[in-house]
Amino acid sequence: MDVNLGKLRTMTSNVIYEGGLRTVATHIQSNSDFETDAPTDNQGKGERFSPTDLVGTALASCMLTTMAIKAKHMEDDLKGIKIDVQKIMVANPRRIGQLNLTFHYPDTFSPTEEQKTLLEDIAMTCPVAESIHPDIKLEVNFNWPTLV
Repeated sequence: MDVNLGKLRTMTSNVIYEGGLRTVATHIQSNSDFETDAPTDNQGKGERFSPTDLVGTALASCMLTTMAIKAKHMEDDLKGIKIDVQKIMVANPRRIGQLNLTFHYPDTFSPTEEQKTLLEDIAMTCPVAESIHPDIKLEVNFNWPTLV
């Protein structure tokens, strides 16, 4: 293990329990915050993202960010790409069993086959994807636009 990876440089966030199965998370560097709720199928209100919703959402955000970094080097822009995220829970123990992600691209985006392969590889090896437990099934549909 790289010794530097084990060192905590600065605190990333803090999370406060507000009661009613709701938390407020604050990002230290930007002071931005968001709330989470327990989902309705687990005694919560479901009025905010649940903590497990954030896992799939983090994966989609990470995929788009790393793809955009690469696209910038290719002098391309990924603006307008959307990913639909579906999280499927399983029991015993209660956990995320599957994440389904479907990419939707603007009609104006027309990468070559080589670029598609490169961007898919980058997405599937983003830091969050590499951090997800192998027992969580990932179904990713890149849904590339078809040229007319």
